[in-house]
Amino acid sequence: MKRYEVERGEQEWRTVLSPEQYRVLREAGTERPFSGRYVDADDDGVYRCAACGNALFRSEAKYHSGCGWPSFYEAVSPGALEELPDTSHGMTRTEIRCARCGSHLGHVFEDGPEPTGLRFCMNSVALDLTPEED
Repeated sequence: MKRYEVERGEQEWRTVLSPEQYRVLREAGTERPFSGRYVDADDDGVYRCAACGNALFRSEAKYHSGCGWPSFYEAVSPGALEELPDTSHGMTRTEIRCARCGSHLGHVFEDGPEPTGLRFCMNSVALDLTPEED
């Protein structure tokens, strides 16, 4: 099993995350489409992992894909995310996790806009938007 920079026992995760955050971040759940607080957000800042605060995406990389979840075309840095194969629900997808704590964030697809052609489809409950520091 991979070791992460931020590791907590499952009981500790339950105390620092809301029940919905725990379901998504620690049990690889998915929030309902169009229900998340960041689906239509256009605020400036950095989207961070709600579990550990790791910087994941800049607001400049966010776009409105129409899929029902916040979408981004690139990560804040190459090492911010971890990609894993996901064959659940009879599909083959690429799961995205936080590289710092291993929390489930969403999935990435190859139908996004230029310049990357990627659509990082993330759960709002897995993210916290913070103002970008100068």
